[in-house]
Amino acid sequence: MQLTELTAVQLLDGYRKGEFSPVEATEQALLRARRIQPEVNAFARLTEEDALARARESAERWRRGEPAGLLDGVPVTVKDLLLLRGHPTLRGSKTIAEQGRWEEDAPSVARLREHGAVFLGKTTTPEYGWKGVTDSPLTGVTRNPYDPSRTAGGSSGGSAAAVALGAGPLSLGTDGGGSIRIPAAFCGIFGLKPTYGRVPLYPASAFGTLSHVGPMTRDAADAALLLDVIGVPDPRDWSALPEPPGSFTAALDGGVRGLRVAYSPTLGGQVAVRPGVASAVRRAVAGLADLGAYVEEADPDFSDPVDAFHTLWFSGAARLTQDFSPNRRRLLDPGLREICAQGARLGALDYLAAVDVRADLGRRMGRFHERYDLLVTPTLPVTAFEAGREVPAGSGLRRWTGWTPFTYPFNMTQQPAATVPVGVDDDGLPVGLQVVAARHRDDLVLRASHALYEADLTLSGS
Repeated sequence: MQLTELTAVQLLDGYRKGEFSPVEATEQALLRARRIQPEVNAFARLTEEDALARARESAERWRRGEPAGLLDGVPVTVKDLLLLRGHPTLRGSKTIAEQGRWEEDAPSVARLREHGAVFLGKTTTPEYGWKGVTDSPLTGVTRNPYDPSRTAGGSSGGSAAAVALGAGPLSLGTDGGGSIRIPAAFCGIFGLKPTYGRVPLYPASAFGTLSHVGPMTRDAADAALLLDVIGVPDPRDWSALPEPPGSFTAALDGGVRGLRVAYSPTLGGQVAVRPGVASAVRRAVAGLADLGAYVEEADPDFSDPVDAFHTLWFSGAARLTQDFSPNRRRLLDPGLREICAQGARLGALDYLAAVDVRADLGRRMGRFHERYDLLVTPTLPVTAFEAGREVPAGSGLRRWTGWTPFTYPFNMTQQPAATVPVGVDDDGLPVGLQVVAARHRDDLVLRASHALYEADLTLSGS
């Protein structure tokens, strides 16, 4: 049996029935990780000895009928922006020294540890997670599972590639402008950016309250299970939300019948979407209508907030590197060094003007969700392009935000947003559909996404 093809829910069911053990699942996941690494480069480091030790401990707990928690024995990976106790967190950068004791887990990692998860390793990221593709001076280029000449997307590209190829069914990603949803869409998996604060973050991101932590998984049911584990408060994050009102897993089966869904194929003509993307998304939206949702083509009332996003993003990058010496700064990715310089030229009034744009955008989306339960869009207007580039060749674009207009607005508004794989284009590359709900309605995003999986309207069912 290929345990690497199973979801976390399926693995746990097998452990419960005694059909296989966490040791077998971990051994197969590590073997898969080693096999894919030379071509895809999903891992910054594997933590094999620790993984096998934790798997053996888990197997003994299952033998006694005393699992430690909701994810006991499930292989997981962690993006190398999040602290994992006992192992360096280098953030894709040569500016961070590997030496040190590394004694602390990030809040989400700590919750996984408490629930018995098995850590396979740290996944690749662009330097400090600054862009929407995954390549860095430290770890090189991460490639797409469907076509290694293409990018996996970013900044959680290693996590997306690992999950897509069976190196653990669950991964923790981060998303400051689309960094969970972009690579999940490019790699054909599910990715959820929860409501800001639903998953605590520590240390705080240099990009402030744009940055979210969330699940990257094989399907929506696994994401709900993972969010049940990590979506609880932690005292180290002053902006963390209180306990959720109930289980996200328990809320999955409500379906979409009766939900009011706004379908915006181009954000009111603001985005040029490739035909192969548009047709795959349109088919999935028709499927939502067939499942009983009230679907109407409608656009949210906002213009592209990219300038304000750049002000917030570039300022965060400048703050991150403001104390770097000239020698240390020379080690940075040239693109990151460039936006740091731009951010350093911005003043407090520029920043506060961007905050005003953000507040207005949030107000507009709040009013929009008085009329609609969900907004659905393409996750991206394009599919995966050439690896090692920040923008598609010949596009004329300068920065990654030029091809991600559907994702970063919802970091500014802090809304929950997920990407669901809904097919492939003519080149066989995955297409994602984005599902967005009002703040704190992560349950609706997961419900609608789960309904697409249950109805075989996703990539795996295409």
